[in-house]
Amino acid sequence: MVTNHEVQASLVHVGMTVSDLSASVQFWKDFLGIEPLWTRVFDDEYLGGVTGYPGVSLDAAILELPDGTMLELLQYRNVQGSQIDMETANPGNVHIAIRVDDIDSAWDRIVAAGGTPRSPTPTLVTSGPNKGARAGYVRDLDGISLELFQSPPVAKEQ
Repeated sequence: MVTNHEVQASLVHVGMTVSDLSASVQFWKDFLGIEPLWTRVFDDEYLGGVTGYPGVSLDAAILELPDGTMLELLQYRNVQGSQIDMETANPGNVHIAIRVDDIDSAWDRIVAAGGTPRSPTPTLVTSGPNKGARAGYVRDLDGISLELFQSPPVAKEQ
């Protein structure tokens, strides 16, 4: 039976499948200076029901971004994955937008950590609700798009 009640929901974490867990953990450490809250191997039976892969085993790490958002990095141990086309125009592709206070510094750090920029520098947003902001996409080690976003400057009262 379908009802018209709203579903109460909130973000628990952002999960990303990676090809090399330790390299991805190092990428995030080099970019934002964060260490995993924990890492472990998950091979509990219930995970087969959650993931759709009976008997799955995962290397996992949980990182907490500076705003409290949890990032879950997963490397499948016994299920063979394949690289997918990560072009952002493809339906089903997602990106993660990360607000930064100094996009130039963040851009330099993420590129030094191994990120691949989609444009030479961050771009000025020239119209719309984010006019004055600066933003740009950078791909992580597995090609996942990360958008760096610096809010527009706050107008000073006269």
